[in-house]
Amino acid sequence: MKRLLAFSVLTAGLIGFCGAVTMAQDKPLKVFILAGQSNMQGHAHVRTFDVIGMDPKTAPILKEMVNAEGTPRVCEKVWISSIGCAEEEQVGKLTAGFGAKARGPKIGPEFTFGIYMQKLLDEPILIIKTAWGGKSVHTDFRPPNAGPYEFNESQLEGFKKQGKDLEAIKAAKAEATGHYYRLMTNHVKKVLADIKRVYPDYDSEEGYELAGFVWFQGWNDMVDRGTYPNRDKPGGYDQYSEVLAQFIRDVRKDLAAPKMPFVIGVMGVGGPIEKYSPEQQRYSGIHRNFRNAMAAPAALPEFKGNVAAVLTEMYWDMEVVALRGKEKTIKEKRDAINNAIKEKEMSREEGTAAIDELYAETFTPRELVILKESTSNFDFHYMGSAKIMAQIGKGFAEAMVEMMDGWSGE
Repeated sequence: MKRLLAFSVLTAGLIGFCGAVTMAQDKPLKVFILAGQSNMQGHAHVRTFDVIGMDPKTAPILKEMVNAEGTPRVCEKVWISSIGCAEEEQVGKLTAGFGAKARGPKIGPEFTFGIYMQKLLDEPILIIKTAWGGKSVHTDFRPPNAGPYEFNESQLEGFKKQGKDLEAIKAAKAEATGHYYRLMTNHVKKVLADIKRVYPDYDSEEGYELAGFVWFQGWNDMVDRGTYPNRDKPGGYDQYSEVLAQFIRDVRKDLAAPKMPFVIGVMGVGGPIEKYSPEQQRYSGIHRNFRNAMAAPAALPEFKGNVAAVLTEMYWDMEVVALRGKEKTIKEKRDAINNAIKEKEMSREEGTAAIDELYAETFTPRELVILKESTSNFDFHYMGSAKIMAQIGKGFAEAMVEMMDGWSGE
């Protein structure tokens, strides 16, 4: 690890983290797989980039994400094939725009993951990303050796009370089970069978190695009270841990990479639980139980040193949370202005000016920029914040390299 970090520091000034100069492949191409659901797709719009530079902690990350003109950097030594974010496969040099396609351009963790993997390894890299919104581990990504999905007694009883066709429900579930696991593994194999289609400079004589896998998923399992009826109790998500552990085993087996380093991005929407507001407290038990269940496979003896859990709660933007709390203090006045506009007691122009004045009295100019420009999506999509998503991608890369140091690939 120290050797890699030292080498990257020496070379960064010469070639840049994304590599302004094309490097010939003189060793097996490092291939990384990124998979999951909507937060692996990524919903952070590029318009939220500038705010990253307003925080001294994250400003250095922004410098690696943009070029001298301030536009998103195009990585010369990192290529990507992505499915699930758009209607068709997206292929090209890594840059912004490989997040969810709708109302983009957006980024997911892949952007800074690729930037920092290249920084730390200083080698050509290929990312294969497979991510679809709204998918579960218990059904959609269920691995082959986890066995069939079994409905629990409360689910079966509920179907009977609703007069539903139980056999039809079981048949539909059987058909859906593992569908996205198969799509994921099939796409990885397709890319690996013809790497030049995605990475034109690939040297087949040097070959490739599956160097790591990043998993970022969980929301649909977390909110599924049917599959996890005791989710608010300790051990309520044990089934998730068991299936995720089998997922790791099956992925390694199906891709013939038995010790491939595996990073679990642990859901962290809402931030650290100990910092939850009074309104969030009703979710704290469920969130804590699920996060523990997600991280649990990394603690299994069989995965020691080759599976790591990254707590994405660490990257939640607490400054935005504080500013939103401050915004609530002027809600009554803002509502009164909006009501005056509705009742035609004030023109829309007068009302807008009054609201602007109210905000100017309450927030500093810097706070206003952060409040208005930091986010682009819902909280369950990490606010659509590039500041959050960039740190997550960087965190995934650092966890991966920690495991790769000294890894033989066998």
